Amino acid sequence: MNNLLAPCKLPIPSGPSPRRINRTVQVGAVTLGGGHPVVVQSMTNTDTADIAGTVKQVADLWRAGSEMVRVTVNNPESAAAVPHIVEKLRMMGIEVPVIGDFHYNGHTLLTNEPACAEALGKYRINPGNVGFGRKKDTQFAQLIEFALKYDKPVRIGVNWGSLDQSLAAQLMDENALRAEPWEASLVLREALIRSALDSAERAVEIGLPRERIVLSCKVSGVQELIAVYRDLAQRSDFALHLGLTEAGIGSKGIVASSAALAVLLQEGIGDTIRISLTPEPGQSRTQEVIVAQELLQTTGLRAFTPMVTACPGCGRTTSEFFQELAGVVQNHVRAKMPEWKVSHPGAENMTLAVMGCVVNGPGESRHANIGISLPGTGEAPTAPVFIDGEKALTLRGENIAQEFVALIDGYVEKRYARTAG
Repeated sequence: MNNLLAPCKLPIPSGPSPRRINRTVQVGAVTLGGGHPVVVQSMTNTDTADIAGTVKQVADLWRAGSEMVRVTVNNPESAAAVPHIVEKLRMMGIEVPVIGDFHYNGHTLLTNEPACAEALGKYRINPGNVGFGRKKDTQFAQLIEFALKYDKPVRIGVNWGSLDQSLAAQLMDENALRAEPWEASLVLREALIRSALDSAERAVEIGLPRERIVLSCKVSGVQELIAVYRDLAQRSDFALHLGLTEAGIGSKGIVASSAALAVLLQEGIGDTIRISLTPEPGQSRTQEVIVAQELLQTTGLRAFTPMVTACPGCGRTTSEFFQELAGVVQNHVRAKMPEWKVSHPGAENMTLAVMGCVVNGPGESRHANIGISLPGTGEAPTAPVFIDGEKALTLRGENIAQEFVALIDGYVEKRYARTAG
């Protein structure tokens, strides 16, 4: 009889798996693949022909931490605008690679606007939308030839919603001849992977080096995405871009993207990611960048900004002050990080704690670089502050928030100041 009370024999995870070692791809000044840190990418939702609006949004995304930004290039006006967008960004000191997203007519747009082909940092080609019938191979080849001419990398991005229908039909016919046919979902999964791999091999035949190719196979289902990328990672050594397409709005999009990408990243799969959130009305596009950064940071893969631990609150925390302080601290360190990144490297690794009562407050605060334990219901109106595990001082009165933020700034100045030379 099994002893249900026997000690658990499951191994304790020690962190994410080592990065999947594959080909390194250079996109402007950004290096992805080959075991390098996972790169955060985003995409504008402006009309690319609106130069001022697109420049502003690209700049906002870059300031939020996006290391590559994709723009739609869908008509002559947007193609003509791209060189001006890139030039204005450079004048602002923003060297972020701008990626052109092409569907249907990319070959024509780049033929008519060679300055666009030269200004872009990378091209994104969807094999399902590059062309149809006999024109497909010719138009795909034209795009690859532009990449060769201007020394640009290419992402071959297959999407569940725009899958190459001729390939899907071919695989369905082949499946029907099997002694034990696969389920239709498995055939479609194979069609996604084959579309990406076959297109990559076609690009190589035309002359594009493997070191300039990134692959993606996006779907909107969590389990499907995990299965597709596990298979794709086993069958190729190309750099991989991860993203759950059409993830959704608000918490649903955040949870779905995190659930899918966290599993793959934990297994060492993925070299660049995008969180494809539908912005809520009035919400900044930069939310998808923040979520991507927080996903990478909470999984231990990268550090972007100091992490703030805060308790959820309970009956002991009847005051809302700890919630307000946690928000103040989070906003402060995120706003300061662009400056600290240059003047105080390493500050992004700092941990902070804002706790609401004596139960877990002192303990959590001791685990952080700087932590504060605010008074809960019935506790004395004092807030002990812990620095590097030791109680350093106690704050009281009306200016706790300002004083705690000042302590954080002082700690950063002392511990992370860049040394001369």
